[in-house]
Amino acid sequence: MSPPSFPERARTRFSRVFCYVCGMAALLDELFAIYRDADALVAGWSCPASTECCRFGITGREPYVTSLELSALERALAGRGGLPRRASARRGALPLAGRAERRCPVLTAEGSCAAYDARPLGCRTFYCDRATAGSKIRQRDVNALVRRIQDLAARHAPGGDEGRPLTRALTSARRP
Repeated sequence: MSPPSFPERARTRFSRVFCYVCGMAALLDELFAIYRDADALVAGWSCPASTECCRFGITGREPYVTSLELSALERALAGRGGLPRRASARRGALPLAGRAERRCPVLTAEGSCAAYDARPLGCRTFYCDRATAGSKIRQRDVNALVRRIQDLAARHAPGGDEGRPLTRALTSARRP
């Protein structure tokens, strides 16, 4: 049997890429359906937009993301030109207060989330003490959402269901 011709190889490669893109789009559609379920779960809660939850050094909490959540964030950030830039005394350095508060890398200088629609589950389900509480959220309902995202992420990439801290995941994703 002779090797495939160039047009056959090109068609095969295109088919693989097309299947990957279609598969990725389907996974992202499923992820955003889970996000809509999460948003419905916390619908009665209101956020004072203090951005305290985006300052991991203050709350002592940082959301963990799966490979698929990271991919959704990266796509949203790419659509706006990348991570927000921050003013600092020298390039790449955070002011001392900034280092202590450990700001989320997706938080803009204006205090808004640069990828709000694609924010991970951990950002959707954590509220600071200043939030106005809605109906009680059962931990088992949140755990069910986490399991659904982990199952989806396991289909996205080997080990993709293993969450990593958001800042570390974004940093390692940007390395060449």
